[in-house]
Amino acid sequence: MKELKFNVLQNPHGILFDPISISEALSSYVDNKHYELNSAVYLNDLWHSWQHHSSFSGIDKEKMIKNINNTQDVAHEFINELDWVVISLGSAFHYLLASDNTPVANCHKAPAAFFKKELLPIDQVVAAMSGAIQKLLDQRPELRIILTVSPVRHIRDGLTENNHSKARLIEAVHLLISKYENTFYFPAYELLIDVLRDYRFYKNDMVHPDEKATEYIFERFAGAFIEKDAIEIMKQVSEILKALRHRPVHTETNSYTIFQKNQLHKIINLQKLLPSLDMEDEVRYFSTLK
Repeated sequence: MKELKFNVLQNPHGILFDPISISEALSSYVDNKHYELNSAVYLNDLWHSWQHHSSFSGIDKEKMIKNINNTQDVAHEFINELDWVVISLGSAFHYLLASDNTPVANCHKAPAAFFKKELLPIDQVVAAMSGAIQKLLDQRPELRIILTVSPVRHIRDGLTENNHSKARLIEAVHLLISKYENTFYFPAYELLIDVLRDYRFYKNDMVHPDEKATEYIFERFAGAFIEKDAIEIMKQVSEILKALRHRPVHTETNSYTIFQKNQLHKIINLQKLLPSLDMEDEVRYFSTLK
């Protein structure tokens, strides 16, 4: 959606998997929580946050915390523009620090002895997510929320354990959509597991959906939640992006000059139709390429 020019803020904490971590992250954006230097942990030559993905980790503790807090500010401000929130739950397994029961969103490859692992009961998943959803709705009463369960297999937990985990998430999600009026379920899990039903729709790791599966699931998502007029604009943006990815051998030819002008003309027409559409990078590319 971001590539197709929707106004999207994706994963301000980085990728999170379990409902406790996700709900705490969402609540932190509403509250504009800032993290202190003493929340950082030093491990394997880098500073990390137990609440954030390793994409935030770095060699400079102050810089890492500043980056995290800047992201918190962005997320807090973005809430004031929200129309939709998409929440994808990955696993019902949750980790705590063995030393003091601090919730952990990412283990950062620390030794297993650092943590306690628990499979969250359904009522705890519902309670955690309810708290975050209610906070979001208090801030944005007209907000619409899409809940989904990730079809990515967590095989490190074990195949049986993974299915147990996903089953709890699915049950919890259906309880949540029955509780909140403007909350919807999108069956990403079922589309891959039960509709596509074939390992040829997975990447080589047999865990993550491949490009074809992702395209299929996104088409179903767009059909369910995106208006027809916006889908038409999506198609036009996609064609321009495809043209941008094309790398010609001879850019000095008349035919390529015409190609550039055509792309610029398409962009201008799109921006007239939707003035908020940000295509500055594409305009710059097709205007300067020689």
